[in-house]
Amino acid sequence: MIAWSYKLLNCLIGGIKMTKLAYVVFFLCGVMLFNSCANRMDISPADKPVSNWRDPQLKKSYGAYVAGRVAHLRKNFNAAANFYMEALKDDPTNQELINSVYLLLVSKGRVSEAAKYARISLANGDKNNFIYIILMTDDMKEKKFAEAEKDLNELSGPVYDQFIVPLLSAWTYVGREGDAEQNRKKALAKLQVLKKEPSFRAMYNFHAGMINDFYGKNDEAQKNYEVIVNEESLEMSFRSLQIITNFYLRTNQKDKAVELVKRYHDDKILADMLSRLVKNVETANPKKVKPIVVDANVGLSEALFSIASTLRQGAAGVDLAHMFISLSVYANPKYDLAKLLLADILESREMYAEANDIYDEIDKSSEAYYTVQLKKASNLVLMDDYKSAELLLKTMTLEGYNNYQLFLDLGDVLRVNGKHSEAIEYYEKALKRAGKVTSEHWVLFYAMGISYEQDNQWDKAEKSFLKALELSQNHYLVLNYLGYSWLKQGKNVEEAFGMIVEAYNQSPSDGHILDSLGWAFYRLGKYDQAVEYMEKAAEIEPANAVICEHLGDAYWLAGRKNEAGFQWNHVLVMTDDTGEVDYDLVRRKIDGEAPQNMVPKYDAKIIEEKIKEISKESI
Repeated sequence: MIAWSYKLLNCLIGGIKMTKLAYVVFFLCGVMLFNSCANRMDISPADKPVSNWRDPQLKKSYGAYVAGRVAHLRKNFNAAANFYMEALKDDPTNQELINSVYLLLVSKGRVSEAAKYARISLANGDKNNFIYIILMTDDMKEKKFAEAEKDLNELSGPVYDQFIVPLLSAWTYVGREGDAEQNRKKALAKLQVLKKEPSFRAMYNFHAGMINDFYGKNDEAQKNYEVIVNEESLEMSFRSLQIITNFYLRTNQKDKAVELVKRYHDDKILADMLSRLVKNVETANPKKVKPIVVDANVGLSEALFSIASTLRQGAAGVDLAHMFISLSVYANPKYDLAKLLLADILESREMYAEANDIYDEIDKSSEAYYTVQLKKASNLVLMDDYKSAELLLKTMTLEGYNNYQLFLDLGDVLRVNGKHSEAIEYYEKALKRAGKVTSEHWVLFYAMGISYEQDNQWDKAEKSFLKALELSQNHYLVLNYLGYSWLKQGKNVEEAFGMIVEAYNQSPSDGHILDSLGWAFYRLGKYDQAVEYMEKAAEIEPANAVICEHLGDAYWLAGRKNEAGFQWNHVLVMTDDTGEVDYDLVRRKIDGEAPQNMVPKYDAKIIEEKIKEISKESI
């Protein structure tokens, strides 16, 4: 449905050279994951049980531990943390549990509680460097800026010295009591280290600009911001657009704000967020525009977001990114883009309900609101809650949203839920909103073709599939669906067979494609070859009722009747979501009725040439 979350992430945060990113993640994993008593910084379930659990005094504690572990395995991190804390009351020296507790609490934004257990763990000799990041964030929240700086001084190592500590330390000086100009200079001096690394050039100017902006040094702030604006080699993130246009508006440069934000209005990934930002900038009254960075914690949140987004770009950094972005949201609970990144990480962990809980915190006034609703609907689909997804998307149409992506997503939800006539209505609305049809619209024509076919409108389905085939440059999904449909009807047999062969060659390990190729051989009366491919399909998709029925039919006509009966009986205990399986017919076949296959006429020479084109890599 919505398959652009990672692209969305990159547009929100901008980029960093992957070589530098790989080094950062490698080093942090080496220090933070393994340099601790627990030997990890992830939030996987603890393996070490409550010590001496057979002691009667610890039985209650062990029960809490088991309940916590079950919650942990089910990714209910709040409940897991609560149960582990209960277990620690009777087993307070269990370092493994203490370690798990403070990490779980951070992941759920319960940072002040996490700091309590982090201090206990530190006193017990835990050398996990992330403890100091937790303590620093908690101290900043309490406006203990000097203590926060001391926390960061405990960290050492190249990545800390050259990236994390300078970025975070700078914001510990912002908002301190005393000489404001001296604090500003000290904050900027901390950031100087970032200038040495070309990959951090945009990050340096972004944070230096915000610090100068906070202190009212508009000329200096503008110089920093315009490095990002004017240098083509530096990527402009959505957050940079928000911050810089906000600055221009507040400094009576609305024309610059409008011109800047309109540069990016064609971006398809962030189309709605950008259009809402453009509208907000164009209609803004500069005299009423308030600054975004209003205190040190907002700035700290930006720094933690910068770290989290850098780490998130590498698969190995998901655990670390989860921790840093949770701290970012804690530092600034109104930071919507940080919540988007947190939800993205939760989605990567398949924690879709939790991600939607985060999305629910984003207000209608946010530029991200519409994007968030699409993401929520996508997550509801992934949780098989099609009814709620449909209701959410239809509500959006009633609220006045009527663009291409919304209609496409709503059509998808209705199609997957078997409401093909209604799905077609929304696909047709999406087509009207698509503007000039380009290669990216093949998905729309493909989905529309499926709904037309399921709605018994074959002529329209065929036209849609052919258009999808043209736009996608013969994508295997379209080749497979159209080829399979033609073979069912006994038309264009040679071309249909060739399509399925080409689909297989593109994706030889896809169970559905393997089944189609086997079924194509079956339709041509080549039952032994059909069995070869269908068996492989059944290995990959053992719970697919259609594949099992096809294999049973092929077995029967290949003379392997016992195996056919086994497959058909297997079908009876499966659910078929396609509507293709006739369970009454399956029962009759089990009772002895032979499967019927009217082999269509075909050119044997052409078919043999197509067979020679079949890749043998997966058989």
